[in-house]
Amino acid sequence: MEKALLWDRLRNGSVKCLLCPHRCSIPIGQVGICGVRKNVDGVLMSMNDSLTIAQAIDPIEKKPLAEFLPGTRTYSFAAVGCNLHCPWCQNHDISQAKERTHFGRKILPLEHVQEAIQQHTPSISYTYSEPTVYFEYAISTMRLAKQKGLKNIWVTNGFMSQEALHLILPYLDAANVDVKG
Repeated sequence: MEKALLWDRLRNGSVKCLLCPHRCSIPIGQVGICGVRKNVDGVLMSMNDSLTIAQAIDPIEKKPLAEFLPGTRTYSFAAVGCNLHCPWCQNHDISQAKERTHFGRKILPLEHVQEAIQQHTPSISYTYSEPTVYFEYAISTMRLAKQKGLKNIWVTNGFMSQEALHLILPYLDAANVDVKG
């Protein structure tokens, strides 16, 4: 677990997550709606930091981004979690964290960047689940990727706070916002 970004302390040890519009108020020992942000003794912790549940090399058009780096491949990865619970989700087995005991295998941000470079992909895609809820992991990877000249792509539901958006924008090169409804 890693200390989360974007949260405030409340009374009685509760915390308020500021990552998405849910603005979850989380009592000690509990998790937010996403299932991966937990109040540990009055500190909001990210339970999925540096834990990869899925990774692959995909055609960029799968994101789908036909006009961004067309014809290239992208290094894609995900961590467990989502701040929505759509019953039709095609990736519910990795996006939903409830009652999950395994959050993936440890892969550090630098390892993702090195693998993208080794696979000759010009970009990294934060996809398959919701990158907003693996925010700390994603932004750490994004910073390193940008330093190495890689492009950063989010495939997202777009349900994030202005504070979160403000932090990722300097590192974000493209996004596909999947409309839920």
